[in-house]
Amino acid sequence: MNEQELVVQALLPVLKDHLDAAAIAKLIEVPKTSDLGDYAFPTFTLAKIFRQEPQQIAADLAPKINADNFEKVQAVGPYINFFLDKAQFSHQLLQTILQQAEHYGDANLGQQGQVPIDMSSPNIAKPISMGHLRSTVIGNSLANILTKVGYKPVKINHLGDWGTQFGKLIVGYKKWGSEAAVKADPITNLLKYYVKFHQEDQAHPELDDEARDWFVKLEAGDDEAIKLWTWFRKVSLQEFMKIYDMLDIQFDSYKGEAFYNDKMAEVVQMLEDKKLLKKSQGAEIVDLSAYNLNPALIKKSDGATLYITRDLAAAIYRKRTYHFVQSLYVVGNEQRDHFKQLKAVLKEMGFDWADDIHHIPFGLITENGKKLSTRQGRVILLENVLNDAVDLAHKQIDAKNPDLANKDQVANDVGIGAVVFHDLKNERLNNFDFNLEDVVRFEGETGPYVQYTNARAQSILRKAGVDLKQQTDYTLTDRSAWDVLKQLAEFPDMIIRASKEYEPSVIAKYALRLAKNFNKYYANTKVLIADAEKPARLAMVASVSQVLTQSLALLGVHAPKEM
Repeated sequence: MNEQELVVQALLPVLKDHLDAAAIAKLIEVPKTSDLGDYAFPTFTLAKIFRQEPQQIAADLAPKINADNFEKVQAVGPYINFFLDKAQFSHQLLQTILQQAEHYGDANLGQQGQVPIDMSSPNIAKPISMGHLRSTVIGNSLANILTKVGYKPVKINHLGDWGTQFGKLIVGYKKWGSEAAVKADPITNLLKYYVKFHQEDQAHPELDDEARDWFVKLEAGDDEAIKLWTWFRKVSLQEFMKIYDMLDIQFDSYKGEAFYNDKMAEVVQMLEDKKLLKKSQGAEIVDLSAYNLNPALIKKSDGATLYITRDLAAAIYRKRTYHFVQSLYVVGNEQRDHFKQLKAVLKEMGFDWADDIHHIPFGLITENGKKLSTRQGRVILLENVLNDAVDLAHKQIDAKNPDLANKDQVANDVGIGAVVFHDLKNERLNNFDFNLEDVVRFEGETGPYVQYTNARAQSILRKAGVDLKQQTDYTLTDRSAWDVLKQLAEFPDMIIRASKEYEPSVIAKYALRLAKNFNKYYANTKVLIADAEKPARLAMVASVSQVLTQSLALLGVHAPKEM
């Protein structure tokens, strides 16, 4: 059902000597209010062709248009306005949504092609903070959206489980830590040692030498270093899983930086074989001046490899393993140049599939305008935020609906949903300042508002007690329902747009608009009054619930049926 195409086909017979279908489609607009029609065709571009005023052109053309598929077609000033046939539109739309149910909006853009998504990727021995929230929930939502349009996402948690920071952590643990303390509270104490190291090394730079020595031991397979690294990784992952379970997010792979240790030599050899490596101040680089980029530093003067060497190995491994059609990296905007270099080096190596790699950047979550920093100890723990949000949801439920069944589960869904939705309603690239009260707000443009709207729709359906599957007539001519119906019809296009722009906020903002219009409709319409269109009204209520539930699911948010 493509209503815009109906408009194009209606205009084509009267404009075919001047414009083709594609040109007509580009000119079609959607009026700001449905009082002016559902689609409008401006005649300004025809003024030179017809040598007439646009108003006159619209007045002359409107009567010549076949209006069989429309309620009416009329000229208003320089526009030809098209009003869709509400009876036909509502019947087809509601029938489609109820029949397709959770498959409404499905598409097959991806043809089951695999899409690795590099996301979340916390550093071992450091807490998952609000700074990790964005990569985690944006990546998860994109996986849901891409699944909906026919791709097979592979969610990869590329753990930060290697690097010089482990030398620092080992030094910190051996100087100030204890096994008992780490067992009692792994992340808090490991973070404490890491922060203390950075405080102490300003006055005692020799600590950096000790840290480098320990990392060299780790790379060489020293028993004590490996034992400590393995232990830190294990206890960290156990702590991370608590938070991923709260968010109801699963991963297909936890292969982190350490996994690629034995795969970098091949990358360096490939670069040498292709004569891409050049010496620069003792280091080995790939010159990327042809791409207007700084050189990619592959090996430092001491022979140590860098992030880009590891990322090259990871990209090649993922291509060989998943034969991907796209490969996404949901990583902060500050890493933009790194991914440009990564793609450029892969192109220089002869890998045309580098064009299928996409960096999905996002803005920062700040506190009082300042970037959150683990090293400086300025951390807002995600687990604390999620727990606070759930507690606030509990208080709201106790105040408004104390007898609610499954109260704990609903509080969990609402509180955590509030945090996730708050992040995803922001356009990816926008920064936003963290404020707990804003994050867990339950009024206004929030996740709980959308969840409550869905619960209200479910309540109406329970009161009605009607089996909509037995229904055959979904004709709804009620003008007050029109904006809701048109928005329901937009859902498939919103999903495709979100998938192409890698932008979950498209879905979040759509859900807010639909919820707002439905609540406006419900406030002014007696849905359950017994008349000829009652079954169709209930079909629309069920369709709204279906689409809101799906929208929330695409964002990774649950939709309780009662609140």
